[in-house]
Amino acid sequence: MRNLALIVILLGMPVLSHAQTNRNSWDALSALHAGQRIEVVETNLKKHKGTFSTVTDDAIQLREGASDVGVKREDVMRVTLLDESHRLRNAFIFGAVGGGAGAGIGAAASRCSSTSGSFNFCGLGRSVAIGIGAVAGLMGGAGIGAATPGHPTVYRVEHH
Repeated sequence: MRNLALIVILLGMPVLSHAQTNRNSWDALSALHAGQRIEVVETNLKKHKGTFSTVTDDAIQLREGASDVGVKREDVMRVTLLDESHRLRNAFIFGAVGGGAGAGIGAAASRCSSTSGSFNFCGLGRSVAIGIGAVAGLMGGAGIGAATPGHPTVYRVEHH
């Protein structure tokens, strides 16, 4: 059980480190390349979808349809990269974590106790209970992961 917890912690570290990247810095927009599909959401919630052109200290430029659009830095609430979708990656990560958690719950539930009056998996056998828990956790985790927003946020204004 201790090894399972260690594996889950180690697998979760990349997700946690990704969550710690600084999306509040305007400088993060310098990582964008001309031609990448982005969505810019203004503070008044107006959305612009198009291809990234350039960014300066004062504004971001993108091509929306046939016209060029510039949005002032103070009007930008969020910039999201549309080229990459992480839904499949999220489904794998959440599925793996869910499968591990389900297997752990199945292992704990399969411990037999003669004093226990509640339903348990003693009659099915320990390996079957672990398998059922792992499959249930895998399916549930993969579903949650696939439903999680899939486009990475490059910049988000800090809420005060």
